[in-house]
Order: sequence, then C-alpha cells, then structure tokens
Amino acid sequence: MSFKASAAHSSRIKKPSKVQAFKRSSTGLSPYSSLPRRKPLQRAATKPETHDDEEEDYFGDRLDDVGLIETLVTDLSLRDVSQAILYIKERMWTQMPERAAGMNSTRIAEVLNFRASLPQIVTISHLQALLNSPTAVEKEIAELSRGGAVRKIKVDGRGSMGEVLILVKDLDHMITQSDLDQNLKERFMKLLHENPTAVTMSRSKVSDEDAKLLMHKGFLTSSNSKWTTTDAFSRPGDGSRGTMTSLNSISKAASGSLGAVGGQGAVHAAGGSGGGIKTPSGIGDFSLALPTTGPFLKLLSNARSHLLSLLSKSKFREAPESLLRQRWDGGIAADDAANAARRNRGEFIGVLPGRTRKWKQFYGISFEWVLGECVGAGLVEVFDTGSIGRGVRAL
Repeated sequence: MSFKASAAHSSRIKKPSKVQAFKRSSTGLSPYSSLPRRKPLQRAATKPETHDDEEEDYFGDRLDDVGLIETLVTDLSLRDVSQAILYIKERMWTQMPERAAGMNSTRIAEVLNFRASLPQIVTISHLQALLNSPTAVEKEIAELSRGGAVRKIKVDGRGSMGEVLILVKDLDHMITQSDLDQNLKERFMKLLHENPTAVTMSRSKVSDEDAKLLMHKGFLTSSNSKWTTTDAFSRPGDGSRGTMTSLNSISKAASGSLGAVGGQGAVHAAGGSGGGIKTPSGIGDFSLALPTTGPFLKLLSNARSHLLSLLSKSKFREAPESLLRQRWDGGIAADDAANAARRNRGEFIGVLPGRTRKWKQFYGISFEWVLGECVGAGLVEVFDTGSIGRGVRAL
C-alpha cells in the first residue's frame, strides 16, 4: 500500500469545469439554458407621477431662520416714494416670451390689452414692504399729495385693499383718453388739481349731470347713499328714488324696448358697477374712483391666494424663495444658452409659459410683485436662512 498522495487528489479545491453555455449544442437549446436560475428581485412599487400642481415637498424640516428681512429691495438707490412707485409699476408684469410662448396671436393680444386696460395704481402696503418705514412713507405721501405729484384713492370692498396711489400724470392721461366731453374733462381735471389731497368731492362742486356722467365712466362713486337697490323695486311709486324710471312707467313700456328694462344705463342707476347713480339730493359726498379698478383688485386678490396655496404645499408652510419662484412660474425652462441649444435640437425642456397658471389666469404677473403685495398685506414674511438664501413663510 502506497502512502504517496498528491495534493490534487486530496484537496477539496476543484477546478471549475468549462461552462457548457459556450459549447455549441445541436439539441437546439439556448446557450444560456444551463446557467443557474435566480428568483426575480422584489422591487418596491414606484411612486405615482405627481402633477405640477401637486409638487413633492423636498424640505421636511423647518428652514433655518437667521432673522427677518427688513426690506425686499436690494437696490440701494431706491429711497423715496416716487422711485418706489416707478419700481413697482415696471416690475409688475413679466415680459412676453419672444419664442416658444405657448400662446397664439389672439391670446397674446388679449394679455397685452388686459394689461393696458388696468389703472396704473400702486397699493400703499406694497410701498411699506419696499421702504420699511411706515411713518416716513406716510409723511412723504402727504407731501407729494399736497404738491400735486400723486393722488390717493380710497378703495372699499374686495378684501379691503385700503388705499392706493396713482401718479397725477397717469390720472390726467386716463381722463384725457376717456370718451367724456372735452369740456367735462377740463372741468374735472381742474377740480382735481384744485383739491390735490381730497379723496371725496362735495356734491355742491359737481353738477347733477356731470356727476351722472362721471359715475357712469367710473371716476366717481356715491360714498353715502340713503337708499338701497331693493328700495328701487320694492314699491312702484318709489322706483324713481333710485332709478331714472319708475316701475309704473316700465310696466307701460312696450315689450322688448329699452324702456321695458329701465332705460339706458339702468344697471348703473340700480346700483351696479359704480356704486349706484342716485339723483343727487345734496346729502353725502362723492368718492373718487378709477375705471377698471375692479379687475385689478380681483387679479390682486387671486394672485395673493395662489401664492399662499403654493406655500401650503410645504409641511410648515415655508419654502426657499427660489423654490417658491419655480412654483409660481410653473416649471418653465430658464432662458439660457443650454436650454436654447436643447430647444434647437428639438428636445423637450419644460412646460411652455402659455400652459401655466401664471399666464392663463394671471396674465404674466411677476413673482417679485406678488411677493411684495403679500408681504405688505401681512400674509407672508421673508427671512434669511443663512445657507440657501431667503425663505418665505406664511403667517
């Protein structure tokens, strides 16, 4: 019996056999059929795609708060009210995209016409957010009003926007461009220039006929009315108190005529769109107003609500300013060289501006403008995070 043994026979190490998968087989089986089979991996279910309006919140914790931002403006040359008014007016709208706007010519014309129809007014709360000195701002507004540079207009209703300012030259331009009689335009502008600080006008200074025309065009409203619209239709004999025609005369008018519906301007006479045209009786004063102020206030109120809804998507109702700006813009692609190259290659680079809510509903209001309005109204506050720029928090 031999005690000689080689390591090859006694060792447990075995040489790997040749893989049969690389051998040609004439049986017609796949060359990979001899490889060991493994169970498929259990993958977690993928998250459903989120819509733009339901964007995922990437900030689960509160942002660092180093301190509140005293003023939103970074331009140190902005120091007085006149400059702030021009600053706000110039930055209210985003410029119309030159390429890939996502809007046809009809929609572009509609957006531009809507912008041009709004009055050139600025809310005092927005000025406070930029200049951050309430006392100094009020004093300067009073001085500019006495000097005939700006006009203060009191706005009631639609969320109580308070008081707004308009440059006197812009107000004179609105009166000049209106379709009022030329003599009435001159009388009304002279009356305004003689009373630069007045927010109301006495009935003794405006004739009955001039008051009706100015109220019909939206330059005056009735600040103290002793009647309501229900009084105009409660009793036939009292219909003449609030309207130019009574129910007795309306009932006798031919069906389908203007007299059957109260005559021309019956809506204004009944108290709609201008506060109600009442036969002046020397009681109360007229309040100064501006045409198309209603659409402006409606747009402002909806824009504020939308910005707050974007903040509510975050857990603590706060977000970095850069992220909030992206949400407001709707995820459109930036206008830089890289995206321009992708656009030229025909690649998809983001949502077209015309398909976002910023342009469909708000006609291209800029993020800076609506943020200033919300800060001035006390709806949000801006603070310094110390690491990722400024943050915005809902109050």
